[in-house]
Parts: sequence; structure tokens; C-alpha cells
Amino acid sequence: YPSDVSAAEWNFCVNYLTLMREGAPQREYPLRQVFNALRYLIRVGGAWRRLPNDLPPWKGGYQQTQRWIKAGCFEAMAHDLRAILRLALERKADPSAVILDSRTVQSTPESGARAGFDGHKKRKGSKVHIAVDTLGHLLALAVTPANEQDRAQVGQLAQAEGAEPVKVAFVDQGYTGDQPAAAAAEQGIELLVVKHHEAKRGFVLLPRRWVGERSFAWAARFRRLARDYERLATTFAGYHWLAFVTLML
Repeated sequence: YPSDVSAAEWNFCVNYLTLMREGAPQREYPLRQVFNALRYLIRVGGAWRRLPNDLPPWKGGYQQTQRWIKAGCFEAMAHDLRAILRLALERKADPSAVILDSRTVQSTPESGARAGFDGHKKRKGSKVHIAVDTLGHLLALAVTPANEQDRAQVGQLAQAEGAEPVKVAFVDQGYTGDQPAAAAAEQGIELLVVKHHEAKRGFVLLPRRWVGERSFAWAARFRRLARDYERLATTFAGYHWLAFVTLML
């Protein structure tokens, strides 16, 4: 399958995904094949029970995925891959500027219990809040009901970046106000609002803000993320981390 990891990719991934020894008696299927099944699922979409027959059974893949998500494997991979890619471009491993943005994802019967209504987008679902560096690589992520305000998530995203020497965060006009600025300032981050031009005709490329939109466009290539099909917000967030890991690999 196109989603299968190559030998070079697996040499990197196996160190993060091996939560117990490879020859453990309770392991029935190779870990690499389980990881391929998960990558197939989020790339192509569909249900766990409808995985192709030449991939491991869905129960084992689902259970192992939940273990990976709870252990934070995908976040660790994403942070290290981001540093590697930045160093390859002769940049510092840790970014000093980030972009904050959000998108509303339509709910499904599985996720409807925690869904909220986004009055601006006229859509019921979940809202995915992200912080990315200036290259578009993921630093922090939060999933909330769609009725939650963007500005209310600044503190959580900024705290998640606490280990990074971030100094500036570029945001859109949904993050205006004293509260988000103060929440960012507590983590030593200056919030800079990039506003629309007062008089504009057609499409205008806004400085820095387009990077966050492009990152969401990258995530939209993974069909499992087109809607919120997950019962747990942690699972939906984990799949986003895996999507960015796949892109960076």
C-alpha cells in the first residue's frame, strides 16, 4: 500500500513505537504491519472493521493504537522529526515564532455527544486548535467542542510549547483581546494579530497566517480527519499527530 512505511522510515519509528520487546508472547502480529494498518486507516478513511484482509485484524490494531496514543508516541516522533527537518534547512532546532489557528470539523454520531455549535461556521462539531512553526510543522494541538472560542485556548497551546523558546505567535483576529494576550505573556510569548486589509479585492495572502491554513490543508489529505469520527477527543488529537508524523517522514 502507498501508506506502508519504508525500511528507512521504520528504522526511525520503531524506537518510539516499541512499548514492549518484539518477542513478547502476547504479540501476535509484527509491529510494523500494525503501524501500516493504522497509517492506511487515517489516509484512506473508513472503519476499523473494514481494513483489508492482508492487514492485521482490526482489534489488535485498534488496541495498539490506543496504547501508542496514551504513551504519547506520536507527539514524541513529531517533535524530533520537526527538529531534524529544521536542522536540515540550517535553522535552529527549536522555533522562536509560531502560528496559532483553528478549524471546525463536522461531527458524526460517534462524536456528537461532545460536539458544539460553531455559530460563525454554522456547523456542529469539534474544533481543532494548532500551533505550528513557520515551516508548518506541528508543535501543539488541542481538540474542543466547536462552540469554544479560539482566544480561550491560547493559554493551553502556549503552555504546551513551554519547553520551546517561542517568543512570538502570529494569530488571526479571532484571538484579539486582553485575555489571550495575557495568557500568552505568562509563557513569555508575544501575541501578534495579523489583520485583514480594510479594502481588499479577491484573494490576499496575509503574512504568516497562511502557514497555519496550509497545515490544515495538509491534514485534510487524510480522509479519517475529514470529519470527527472518534468517540474520544484524545483519539482525534492522536490521529492528527500521526498525520503530521507521516507528512514529515
